[in-house]
Amino acid sequence: MVVDTLDNLEKYASLNPLFAQAIDFLKNTDLNALEAGSKTELCGKDLVVNVAQTSPKTKEAAKLETHNVFIDIQIPLSGVEVMGYTPGNECMPADAVYNAEKDITFFEGLAQDYIAVKPGMFAIFFPQDGHAPGITETGVKKVIVKVKA
Repeated sequence: MVVDTLDNLEKYASLNPLFAQAIDFLKNTDLNALEAGSKTELCGKDLVVNVAQTSPKTKEAAKLETHNVFIDIQIPLSGVEVMGYTPGNECMPADAVYNAEKDITFFEGLAQDYIAVKPGMFAIFFPQDGHAPGITETGVKKVIVKVKA
């Protein structure tokens, strides 16, 4: 997991061959102007930008999840989003069912740690990172970039 400010996003370009293209889009696009529910394919299905409007969610309602195929770059736009984190190999139960069509596994219980991610910041979750996103009192508009790992 990486959490940093958007000013430093380019420093992470070497982590994945598709990150440079994602970073170029994020740096040169008015993200706030993108409509909630929109989806932009930058490199076919391997690099996709989704814009979501989340509903209010508590820590108890936020399920830990992992992805096997994709890395998430999550960027809150309209408010603070709290994101939970637990190393994937510590998520329970260990035999949770993987949904290959949606590239997601959901786990039980609360995250081990939580961090507030504010507008102007981002979080990157790799396949080994269990994360519980979307924890807000009011909901937030956010960008989620799906990058093939």
